[in-house]
Amino acid sequence: MLGGRNSFSKTDPDATFMRTKDDHMQNGQLKPCYNWQFSTNNQFVVNFTVTQTTTDTTTLIDHLKKYEELYGDYPQVATADSGYGSEENYEFLEENKIDSYVKFSYFHKEQSKKFKSNIFHKDNLYYNENEDCYYCPMGQRMNKSGTTVKQTTTGYKQFVTYYKAQNCTSCPLRWGCHKSPNDRIIEVNRNLEKHKQRARENLLSENGVKRRRQRCADVEATFGIIKQNKGFRRFMLRGKPKVEIETGLIAIAHNLSKIRV
Repeated sequence: MLGGRNSFSKTDPDATFMRTKDDHMQNGQLKPCYNWQFSTNNQFVVNFTVTQTTTDTTTLIDHLKKYEELYGDYPQVATADSGYGSEENYEFLEENKIDSYVKFSYFHKEQSKKFKSNIFHKDNLYYNENEDCYYCPMGQRMNKSGTTVKQTTTGYKQFVTYYKAQNCTSCPLRWGCHKSPNDRIIEVNRNLEKHKQRARENLLSENGVKRRRQRCADVEATFGIIKQNKGFRRFMLRGKPKVEIETGLIAIAHNLSKIRV
């Protein structure tokens, strides 16, 4: 009944307990929910999926496959927030030639002056591509010490490389560099870094800034209209198949209300 989940509701076994927004007393709410995924174009719903997962990361690929089933091809452009920025998703978007503007974790933080001036952060360490090594803030060489393969919940394999400093014992900058009693070790996913750099270039381009602004006024506004303006905050049916039908009816009603005659 769980099917890989860690919870389900007794009143609706298909629903998963998820952390929703705090109530007016700032109390965290844990309720049986379904995870909505909408694709919109000028606030018209063009695709939707209903999932049982608590996070958005693992929903993007199935959502795009549903789009391909409906229209016979993948969308030319996809814009999404940092909840969808994973190596597996970037790989899928690239393989299917989808021009993507998908954020990753810390995208906004790395634009700040505080982040850029942090010489100890892993992303700010100098990398020598020819010799495949990093250099710490003290100029000490960090050589490759090993590799490993990690597997995500979806079965996707990630290849991670470890780089280790030579001697941190007497380093005067150790206080701000790391808290480990041993020499500092960083782990780097080279393929993910490649995708992040490509995503960074797209997001910071003139077109990327425009699309990021449009996303907020497009899909976020659609959710706001349905939940706040129309007051839809609770499913009336139980079971994932029925909830999908109810979601489809809501999407149709929303699209009809957007038509101006």
